[in-house]
Formats: sequence, structure tokens, C-alpha cells
Amino acid sequence: MRSKLLVACVALAVLAGCGGDDAADTTAAQATPAAAATDLGPIKDYLLEHSAKLKADTATLAEDADAYYQLAKSVDFDYAKLLADHREEVSEQLKGMQATFREANPAYEQMEGVVAGVPSLADYDVILDAGADKSDPENAVPFSIKTPAGKTFEQPGNFFFLLETSLWGTEDRFAAQGVKPDLDGDGTVEFGEALPDADFLVAAAKDFSTNAADLDTSANAWKPTEQDAFTALVVMTPTMSEYFEAWKNSRFVAGAKADESGFVAASRLQDIADILGGLVLVYDSIEPSVQQADEQQAAQTGTDLKSLHEFAAKLRDEEADGRKFTAQEADTLGSDAQDRAEAIAGQVSQAAGQLNIKLES
Repeated sequence: MRSKLLVACVALAVLAGCGGDDAADTTAAQATPAAAATDLGPIKDYLLEHSAKLKADTATLAEDADAYYQLAKSVDFDYAKLLADHREEVSEQLKGMQATFREANPAYEQMEGVVAGVPSLADYDVILDAGADKSDPENAVPFSIKTPAGKTFEQPGNFFFLLETSLWGTEDRFAAQGVKPDLDGDGTVEFGEALPDADFLVAAAKDFSTNAADLDTSANAWKPTEQDAFTALVVMTPTMSEYFEAWKNSRFVAGAKADESGFVAASRLQDIADILGGLVLVYDSIEPSVQQADEQQAAQTGTDLKSLHEFAAKLRDEEADGRKFTAQEADTLGSDAQDRAEAIAGQVSQAAGQLNIKLES
């Protein structure tokens, strides 16, 4: 996330300065008349509502993963026997965990603009949702997972990726080996039928829950500043191209030819709309400050951001209603969204400069 902010600062340097987090800059930002007039309470309330939901959902996932682990343990992790003796129970367990995961996903995505955009919280985004595996050292997660059997998975990727690919069977390294996951017993394995390695799943789900609880604790302790809000908007709004690229490479566009093993539980379009919805709330909270810099521009920025959110929501709904987008359409739509997002971020950055609010790094 720090690298995203540096890129944003370079791109927008002509409009406003990006500063460090030294005491002088923070004091100057908080001392402006704009800061005194702005109510940031709705941002924190929104964050806490979602962090509590994520904490609860991941706790449920951990409990259900343990139940699956105990069932597998009862047959000495013989997965063929597990299916033969407990197929219906296993099927219900996996369907339940998939449903809980689908609840947890928007709980996080809707607050990601705040979590990933605020430097003091951004490490949680790497851990929970954005970090890569060890093949990408610069962006890899800062943790490894040790299973009850003593196996260690070094920097395996972020927790949403780990749980999603385990529960949907899109990463073979997290799957039970030597057995076909025919959960409904019809002789075929359809997409979404999966039999995770219980030893890995229970460890990953437990650690996911622990880190989600840590985020909730940090969210409760967080005291939002205008620096935080402006920084989140400048950092997170112009990230549309990377999300549309992930959507293009996912099963929602590429189908069975997809080379992306994640983003199978929910379309990336849903994630984009969720993130932008959170950013709209952030902007609504600081718009009174932006008005002090330029009232007309403040209104235009708000309109532009809401329009971008509506654009993403419309695409999400069209896809949900059955429209199939092509890779070329994904590229075109992503380019359009990115151009609009960069313009919005530029406007916010310009307002920050006029208000003497230094963007954090």
C-alpha cells in the first residue's frame, strides 16, 4: 500500500504535496479550519460495523473448519472413506463454509478503501486481502501457516485467497489428494465441488479469524484524521485498472480458461462496487472541508465519484442478470474507469493541497 501511495504522489505532485508522518505535518493538518469543521465519525462507525462483521464471519469459518477437521480426523484423514461414510455431511459443511465466505467477502471489500487507504491500518489489507505469496517477495504476505500436523506453508498468500481457493478447489496444493471431490455423488465433479486438505484449512481459517479480530481491535483504537480520509481517497480511488484486470482474468470473464485461481466466489465487479461505495462515504464526510477550498469543485468531485460508483454497480448488476462480458470489453471498461478515477483523485489531492493537508506516506 505504501508503494501505491508513492505512485499516487508522483502522478499528482503538480496538484498537491505528499508528506511524511512527522509531527509538524500532522499538527498543521489538524489545525486547519477545515479539520475542525469536519465530522469523521461516520467513517469510523462504518469501519467498525464492517470490521465487527468480518470478525464474526471469520470466527464462524474457523469453527466450521474445525468441525470439518474433526470429521476428517475421525477417519484418520482417509478422504475416500470420508466421502464414502460422510458424503452428505461433508457436502453440507463445505456449502456452509462457502456461504459464510460469501458473507465475509463484502464485509471486507466495503471497508477496504479505509483499511487499505489509511497507512496505520494498511498492513491488514496485505495480510487479509491483497498480499501475494513468496514467489513475489516485494508484495508477499508477512506470515506463514503451520498446520496441526506440523507442515509449514511459507508466505502462502493472503487469507481471502487461501480460504477461497481451498473451499472452491482452485489450488491443488490446498486440496485433499488422491480423491475426486464428488460431493453430491452423481459421478462427476462440477465447479464448486471441493474437498480441502483439512489440516491446511483448519490452520488457515484459525489464523484468518485471529487476524480479522486484530483488525477489529485496531479499528476500534483508530482515531481518524483528515489526513487519513484524504489519503484513502487519493490512494484507493485510482486502482480501477488492477481490479478490472483481475476481473478479466477470472472465471467471470475468461470462464474455464481463466488463469486466475482466486475471485471465484464473487465477481470482481462486486468488489469494485463495494470499494467505491465505501469511498463515497469517506468523501461525503470530508466534502464540507473540500467546499472551503472550492465549493463548486467540491460538488463536482462528489458527483463524479458517485457516478463512478453507479457505473461499477450497473456493470455488476448486468453481469448478475446474465450478461457475459468479453476480455476486450473488460479492458475498455477498465480504462474508462481508471481515467475517471484518476481525475477524481487529482481533484481530491488538489483540495488537500489548498487546505494544507499533507497526504500520508
